[in-house]
Amino acid sequence: MTFTFSERGSTHEIEEGAKLAPKFDADGLVTCVATDANSGDVLMVAHMNAEALARTIESGEAWYYSRSRRALWRKGESSGHVQRVTEMRIDCDQDAVWIKVEQAGGGACHTGRRSCFYRGVPLGKASDQSVVLQFREAEKAFDPAKVYGTKAD
Repeated sequence: MTFTFSERGSTHEIEEGAKLAPKFDADGLVTCVATDANSGDVLMVAHMNAEALARTIESGEAWYYSRSRRALWRKGESSGHVQRVTEMRIDCDQDAVWIKVEQAGGGACHTGRRSCFYRGVPLGKASDQSVVLQFREAEKAFDPAKVYGTKAD
């Protein structure tokens, strides 16, 4: 991979300039939000290191860095549920990425759902009360055991 990013300059250059100069965190990562290119629904939030970001730009398919596995991965490499990137944006201080994707297969979530955001958190609860999550999109779009060969965590 020979892709290089621009050096970070002044705040003005970062916020108003045309050079891609991502601000990776202490672990070398930026947060990436993936949304459905057609509906706008949030599908997932993941992280990218410099190589994942570069591969995504070069290939047009979503690549991420798994913090738990400490490994680079292409979305869909084991499931076939590839994300084809239709648009990529970076936020004002270049420390977060937003990609609009066409999601292949049944969904983006390893639990078998279309989106990783399938539960709602009720608002207005006092801090001393337990919060019970509300399933909003409980239907599974695919069977993770069949897709991944193991029971989803």
